[in-house]
Amino acid sequence: MAVTTTSVAEQCAAAKRASRVLATLDSATKNRALHAIADALIERTAEILEANALDLEAGRESGLSETLMDRLALDPGRVAAIAGQVRDIAALPDPVGEVIDGARLANGLDVRRVRVPLGVIAVVYEARPNVTIDASALCLKSGNAIVLRGSSTAAHSNAILAAVATEAATHAGLPEGSLTLVAGGGHDELEQLATQAGIVDLIIPRGGEGLKAALKGVATVPVIYAASGNCHVYVDATADLGDALAIAVNAKTQRPSVCNAAETLLVHEAVAAEFVPRALRALATAGVELHGDERVRELARDVEVTPATDADWATEYLAMTIAVGVVDSARDAIEHINRYGSGHSEAIVTRDTESARAFQLGVDAACVYVNASTRFTDGGEFGMGAEIGNSTQKLHARGPIGLRELCTFKYLIEGAGHVRP
Repeated sequence: MAVTTTSVAEQCAAAKRASRVLATLDSATKNRALHAIADALIERTAEILEANALDLEAGRESGLSETLMDRLALDPGRVAAIAGQVRDIAALPDPVGEVIDGARLANGLDVRRVRVPLGVIAVVYEARPNVTIDASALCLKSGNAIVLRGSSTAAHSNAILAAVATEAATHAGLPEGSLTLVAGGGHDELEQLATQAGIVDLIIPRGGEGLKAALKGVATVPVIYAASGNCHVYVDATADLGDALAIAVNAKTQRPSVCNAAETLLVHEAVAAEFVPRALRALATAGVELHGDERVRELARDVEVTPATDADWATEYLAMTIAVGVVDSARDAIEHINRYGSGHSEAIVTRDTESARAFQLGVDAACVYVNASTRFTDGGEFGMGAEIGNSTQKLHARGPIGLRELCTFKYLIEGAGHVRP
């Protein structure tokens, strides 16, 4: 079973032992295990939904927000989609053993830099049972053992998903300990996991600022933070306003509870009089609560717009709420985004190549879009099969964390009796 009564340290030690074997497995064995997991998810959908129903009932009783309830909920379609992502990951090229670069040195030594697994990866997450499978599939495909620590909110869902995946993977030939779920969602388990230095090679938290703050206070293991997304859409002076409207509405409303949804709409003053009323009506019709600066409120004809405060520009709503502002130039938009954005995903709508290039170079974010919605920042959309999260850090991994981001490298050097003079 995935959930055990052993200590966190013992679970991590077992994962470390498994990681030594996983690093040597061929692609066919790993892919076979992933297909077995996908098959098992479909076969055991009824069990999974039964467990998820218990979490949903508890969530309703505890007053869980609509956003978190949406993230928590599973249905047959979502389970099938999760299984489909596992198969997509299986179909991807194996990053392990990939030669990054190499050369023959002047002294005759052959040097290659080759991609290898990190080892043991711990993933800590909140109210997202799909992460149990997405993260496991990515880690196993990249030759890593995974230790999962979900929240108590999704305890039943995570337990059955981890059990299904563990049993299927083990029967398909992966070593015991390749995938394990730490029982309990308390701070003690988190602190124990975060201090397994030398055993756990990396922790990836996927959750709110509270989770990140808790880890920052105790972690002795390296951490890549799957960060928040205060994302913007900027409509430039030369934008195709039809495209701009479609992009703004999609970026905000297609799934507002996720980190790549837009939280602020900025509009160049040259098109504000024409575009802002259209955008406000479309967003309001879609059910979006509007917060706007003074110039936006002056252009609001038949919709209610609350005065925007400094806090609005800095807020990741994760809900049907957006802040709207008018700026005097593309440079002002870039400055606003760099001041308030979280470095996740930013978009410009423009027909001016100079403005587009200035935006691409000037905005400090992991993903910068020209004439496209921020909603595309996703491992699946980027051809990665899935993702563990989106990093806004600049070291090792930035943007969607997929297979290659779960690897490091080693140098392989071959000689013919070489000694250093």
